[in-house]
Amino acid sequence: MKRSALLFALLLLLKFSLFAAQPKMSDRVVILKSDHRLILYSGDVVIKTYGIAIGRGGLMPKEREGDRRTPEGRYRIDRRKKNSRFHRALHNSYPNEVDRKRAEKLEVNPGGDIMIHGIRNGLGWLGSLHRTFDWTSGCVAVTDSEIEEIWNLVPDGTPVEIRP
Repeated sequence: MKRSALLFALLLLLKFSLFAAQPKMSDRVVILKSDHRLILYSGDVVIKTYGIAIGRGGLMPKEREGDRRTPEGRYRIDRRKKNSRFHRALHNSYPNEVDRKRAEKLEVNPGGDIMIHGIRNGLGWLGSLHRTFDWTSGCVAVTDSEIEEIWNLVPDGTPVEIRP
């Protein structure tokens, strides 16, 4: 009897510890360009915060293809690139309607292919050193291990807000 009660208690403890170990999925991503931070939320709770590198075109919002700036606005994760040139990548739905209208008014191409990605393949050993300066063409970059976490915590369709 004692043995079965002990076994039941151990199984119950194992069940709750496995349940508690499961990370919450993110339902919102906020990127703060000037703070160089990417924040994953579940409701109003911060799941995790990451340091980032952004576009080498500066802190101004993206206006056109080739300006090397990171956009600002509201987007969604609309697809994934498992075999990206930058380890893994989550594609952002830029340009949105506001971006297209602004580009039309300026008579320019708004560009596209804005992603949250890891470090260029072969340079993953740089780790957090990649954040020493902004180096992307407008994307948001994290380390390879961080994009692996983000990849698993952020489902397709998740809203992304990029702020100044």
